[in-house]
Amino acid sequence: MPDNYSMQAALDKVQAQHRLLYDLNYAELQDCVCKCGAGKFRAQQIQSWLNKGVVSFAEMLNIPKQLTEALAKDYTLDYPKQLLVKVSQIDGSRKYLFQMSDGNIIEAVYMPYKKSNSVCISSQAGCRMGCAFCASTLIKYGRNLSAGEMMGQIYRIQRDLGEIRIDHVVVMGIGEPLENLQELLRFLRMLNAKEGLNISLRHVTVSTCGLVPAIYKLAEAKLPITLAISLHSALQAKRESIMPIAKTFDLRTLKQACITYQKLSGRRLSFEYALFKGFNDSIEDANYLADYIKGIVSHVNLIPVNPVPGTDFVPPSAETVEKFKQVLLKRKIEVTVRQKKGQDIFAACGQLRRQKLQSDVRKENCAASSERIKI
Repeated sequence: MPDNYSMQAALDKVQAQHRLLYDLNYAELQDCVCKCGAGKFRAQQIQSWLNKGVVSFAEMLNIPKQLTEALAKDYTLDYPKQLLVKVSQIDGSRKYLFQMSDGNIIEAVYMPYKKSNSVCISSQAGCRMGCAFCASTLIKYGRNLSAGEMMGQIYRIQRDLGEIRIDHVVVMGIGEPLENLQELLRFLRMLNAKEGLNISLRHVTVSTCGLVPAIYKLAEAKLPITLAISLHSALQAKRESIMPIAKTFDLRTLKQACITYQKLSGRRLSFEYALFKGFNDSIEDANYLADYIKGIVSHVNLIPVNPVPGTDFVPPSAETVEKFKQVLLKRKIEVTVRQKKGQDIFAACGQLRRQKLQSDVRKENCAASSERIKI
């Protein structure tokens, strides 16, 4: 990646050219409405339409045409644009493919559980972290997403679900959320606003591969979210071999950041541990993990890896997963094995986006070949 490339600069350029109404928080929406000559109460009416995922100002039936026309001169509701939705016949999960105003493609997933309705959203279009097992890094990176583009994913899914209310949010889709910390924090506050979707921050999980400086900054915000650390190995050399970020921030440095985060936030941490057959799934690996997280109030989420075409990683057997789990339980560590969702619709992070972008590339190559043949 070029050293001078900035995912934030790319976002700034998009926002300068294409203003999304979803990017306004409620106070800003009130100011905007007042500048258009309307009363502040109109902001609450407009916000209720945004919560329903409207895609045009014409859908706001109780808003005066003069006001919607004034808003439409400066703002749009067109994006994120839903390109595709796949519904799992196994468990009812839904995988969404969205397009941003500049053509970037992202994913989001709806996951129904017995006690909650959860969505997993993207924070960037593409990812620069380079984790060896992740489909998101196998296709070109793009840019940071704005807070409104993150909100937009939820709005669109809420529209699709109708009466089913989303009550849990996971920022664990495409991208490294803490590399986009400024927009992430803005998004979290908008998500929690009582005028908006009013989703409790205690029902929000943010994942990171371990950007230590950003973990400290997030801790200072003192938001009651759950921070999930993508660990995947408690051995430095092994973690480095699959996660380049570990070369910059080693396990000792990461652990100290986790301890500080817990002290400042008062929240239990989650450690995400993807299990790869023959790599990090041994009894010895389980004990190294238990040793590493000792002293941190935490929960371990074991994730038998979803196979990704183009990588060599496959999940271990159910027996191996259970043995690994039992080691942690005997060490008095809270642990669960992640319930797999949407296996029939490529619900694992980045897979559907990768398929779409690869298909577009093939079409472009075919079109170019046809032109050369004509010439």
